[in-house]
Amino acid sequence: MGAGHSAGMLVIEVADDGRGIDPEMIRQMVVEKGLTTEELAANLTQPELLEFLFLPGFTMKKVVTEISGRGVGLDVVQTMIKEVGGSVRITSQVGGGTKFQLQLPLTLSVLRTLVVEIAGEPYAFPVTRIHKVLKVAREDLESVEGREHFTLGDEQVGVVTARQLLGLEESSPTESEFSVVVIGESHGRCGVVVDRLLGERELVIRALDPRLGKVKDISAAALIGDQLPVLIIDVEDLVRSIDNLVSGGRPTHVSRNRALHVARKQKCVLVVDDSLTVRELERKLIESKGYKVETAVDGMDAWNAVRTGQYDLVVTDVDMPRLDGIELVTLIKKDARLNSLPTLIVSYKDREEDRCRGLDAGADYYLTKASFHDATLLRAVQDLIGESFE
Repeated sequence: MGAGHSAGMLVIEVADDGRGIDPEMIRQMVVEKGLTTEELAANLTQPELLEFLFLPGFTMKKVVTEISGRGVGLDVVQTMIKEVGGSVRITSQVGGGTKFQLQLPLTLSVLRTLVVEIAGEPYAFPVTRIHKVLKVAREDLESVEGREHFTLGDEQVGVVTARQLLGLEESSPTESEFSVVVIGESHGRCGVVVDRLLGERELVIRALDPRLGKVKDISAAALIGDQLPVLIIDVEDLVRSIDNLVSGGRPTHVSRNRALHVARKQKCVLVVDDSLTVRELERKLIESKGYKVETAVDGMDAWNAVRTGQYDLVVTDVDMPRLDGIELVTLIKKDARLNSLPTLIVSYKDREEDRCRGLDAGADYYLTKASFHDATLLRAVQDLIGESFE
């Protein structure tokens, strides 16, 4: 493995010393799959044959397993590299190994960020511009001259809501504590209250369309998950907006209307599945009974959510990328703060050994996805956490 610069590009090479890729096997496979005729295939060069490996769904495997044979790996790699203006190619020698060469623009910028949720949408703070991230209890907020503060070390840190700064619709807070991102220089720090902390991500920065001009409080954009757009916060600009907001005497109280909130709390369920269709089916089904439902796209996304959010139940699939449902349940049950959180596994796998594996990991319920067609899922939710309000 190596990396270097060439003609304004970052060149990364990854090689192995395995048996290599037999071009004749590829030639045979493209004919079997009907991708070309025998006559044309006979005239294809080795580089041309290797390009077939990047086609969606193309695989050299005869049998699909849990880790190979679906034909999506190299397709995903090439798609992501092309999206940032790069390229990838393969060279291989039978009996001599295979080498992948990735070329990426040197101007490509990767930023380590903290992704948060504000009014249902993701935003990202550059990690280098964050002083601290913490939870602040409602009772720790004090009002001084019309502005709310909390104590951080020997400093009094004022707080404002990200919703108000970004001109988004305010919500009526019912939480006992708030997620706060502290920004700014020493003795001039401010806490920005966000709805939820989603975890750290390394993001490939994309410039905003120049026709937009300078967007207030936003510096750039990026894509996360299933091509979900996320806006990058311009922290310096945000600090100026906070100063303007405070000097104008207009900051909204984070804990406003505290006495008006009803004592009943709506129970919140986290639904975890890498299939958008299944996530939405489960979300709508559970919401129909009055529960609040949030979603996560895989086990890692869910693990970040349960560590920063407040949930009454986790409903999870098993087969997911990055972190599967069994691993997610295991992590939850091993965490001293989360081990009392009920977990419900819903999976296509209905063998007895699959069910035992899920329950042994600590799941409180194990259902098959065929249960969607009746009230079994809802009964399981109610058995675990009761009605939608407490």
